[in-house]
Amino acid sequence: MIVVAGEALIDLVPERTSSPAAEGQLPALRPARGGGPYNTALALGRLGSPTAFCSRVSTDGFGEALLEGLRKDGVDTALVQRGEEPTTLAVASIGADGSAGYGFYVQGTADRLFTLPPSLPEGVSALSLGTCSLVLEPGASAYEELLRREAARGVFTTLDPNIRTGLIPDADAYRARFHGWLPHIGLLKLSIEDARWLADSEDAGDVERAVGAWLAAGPAAVVLTHGEEGLSVRRQDGSVISVPGERVDIVDTIGAGDTVNAALLHRLAGHQALSAPALAKLDEAAWRDVLGFAARAAAITCSRAGAEPPYASELV
Repeated sequence: MIVVAGEALIDLVPERTSSPAAEGQLPALRPARGGGPYNTALALGRLGSPTAFCSRVSTDGFGEALLEGLRKDGVDTALVQRGEEPTTLAVASIGADGSAGYGFYVQGTADRLFTLPPSLPEGVSALSLGTCSLVLEPGASAYEELLRREAARGVFTTLDPNIRTGLIPDADAYRARFHGWLPHIGLLKLSIEDARWLADSEDAGDVERAVGAWLAAGPAAVVLTHGEEGLSVRRQDGSVISVPGERVDIVDTIGAGDTVNAALLHRLAGHQALSAPALAKLDEAAWRDVLGFAARAAAITCSRAGAEPPYASELV
């Protein structure tokens, strides 16, 4: 079983209409289930991987809808804590190219009060973390403790920082904390935009050197997403393997990176590579298969509105 730990929230997504809004008129917003870890768990369930979600979710109507969405696609919710606080809201804005930006309402919300669970079920093969859950205290410290504890007992761990700069009050402090996670990470996946932010540089050479330093700090591999240009992986031996993106008519990019997380884990499991030693031994052909599968899955997500990852039947 793969455990995905982190926030579940509600995205408020602008409705797409055939005519522009009148001047001064507020855009209509549609609530949609979301949150990076939530989307990753949902995508894993749809792909057919045995998956559990570990989080703290509100008992309000939004919280009930979030859990129902997971259960519908076969995700185990036994590890979900509940609270009466409201659900976190993220207001999405969609650019002309389909890219998404977010503003967050996080004060006093349920997911921030996540506490370390006493144990994860036997047979857990991987633990996936990232996004807001590793930023917002006090829950961030509990998720970090979960990461360290499970890595110490041999669980394969993956991290997608999925940077939301509006939630990070001290960039240097976050970057230092990020470096502290790396010795406990088996696979690091991040977008090229996040890599630039974490490297604190737009220079390609600086980013390349930063990726090398992150790899040396612990992960067996670092996967970078490059939008429409595809995905690449840098391995411990310094080699880089790249695959092109799949061409689709983009509706929006909401949930695309989360779909990549799920697709990587799902396909790596198929290659019996959910461990650092196995990942290090994965050959080029296998990596191309894994990255290509992730590219196809993300393209399907981008072809429809909101975080709607594909089912396994759509990737045959």
